[in-house]
Amino acid sequence: MSEVRLRVARLVITAQALRGLAYGLAAVQLTTLLRADGLSAAGVGLVLTAVVAGGALASLALGRWGDRIGRRCAYAALYLALAGCGALIASGAPVWLLSLCALSGAMSVEVIESGPFTTLEQVMLAGTGVADRQVVRGFGLYNAVATTAGTAGALLGTLPPDRFLLGGTLLAVGASGAALASRLPAAAEVHAPRTSAPVRPRPEVVRLAALFAVDSLAGGFVVQAYLAYWLSVRYQADTTSIGLLFAGIAVLQTASFLLAPVIAARIGLLPTMVFTHLPSNLLLIGVAFAPSFGLAAALLLARACLSSMDVPTRQVYVMAMVPAEERTSTAALTNTARYVTRPAGPVLAGLLQPLSLALPFLIAGVTKSIYDLTLWRIFRRVQLPTGDPS
Repeated sequence: MSEVRLRVARLVITAQALRGLAYGLAAVQLTTLLRADGLSAAGVGLVLTAVVAGGALASLALGRWGDRIGRRCAYAALYLALAGCGALIASGAPVWLLSLCALSGAMSVEVIESGPFTTLEQVMLAGTGVADRQVVRGFGLYNAVATTAGTAGALLGTLPPDRFLLGGTLLAVGASGAALASRLPAAAEVHAPRTSAPVRPRPEVVRLAALFAVDSLAGGFVVQAYLAYWLSVRYQADTTSIGLLFAGIAVLQTASFLLAPVIAARIGLLPTMVFTHLPSNLLLIGVAFAPSFGLAAALLLARACLSSMDVPTRQVYVMAMVPAEERTSTAALTNTARYVTRPAGPVLAGLLQPLSLALPFLIAGVTKSIYDLTLWRIFRRVQLPTGDPS
């Protein structure tokens, strides 16, 4: 990897670390602060809907016009919008104004795959040498740093909820991110600026996005909030036990991000995506039948060793599928497909809960397994145009 590309990677990963800290804090304190302002449950949901909708709309806009505007310019603008959201929170501005600012796509409570930021960071990290093993390792480090920073932000969120803490953090991170964006070299831009990406994405990209949407929807059935609820109801686990379990899961996920590129270097991107993800889904199904908290925790920890290895390899695989001038639009489509379907999972899990507490685990595990098998069946013979045999 050249010195210029290393500089891009360092700046992007540093910016991601700062943003992960802010998003981890927001995930813990944002809804509490909104409720403290007298907002009803419906009002809180409306703000979060604006956050999700903003991420999807901004990602699609970047896919269409991002390379024309310039990746560095768009990246800096997103961070300035994040700073604006922080200023609004710190000043106690009206909720409708915060929701309007959230439509910029800059706000999120997701540390990994956080909307338009992820779209730009993927293409800038990929550069032109996607098959380069160092690029794959860079994606692993990128996700590991995000998880670590998000965990630190969540720990910061255990302090008493405070609008100046959350707003000030978002403001500082936004300003710092914009400053880092201004230092990105020209190598962060597309290498074929005169070539416009096709209006219609490639059929294989559409199929991949559809599969990602299904996987993300299934993952929404077992988000940590529902998992914590299930553990407390099923096994009467206390918050200390659940918190320690989630901390262990975060550590193992971080390690798996770093290990995934090593495995991919030996067996390829697609096999790593499928053959680490599939057994993790079987472990998830097993959780539904665990007779004790100890066994359920052991299965969840084992799953954490495998379930996230597909994240960096999936990101590289998507970038390797298309030429450089199509990567922004491709990243936007595949990220948005995952982003917009996931929120439906918790809603459906809540509706199914009266039928059986274990049903969301079964649906998620089976659906994700079908996703893995379908992904392998469709793409196992696809040769990536950038030269990686997949």
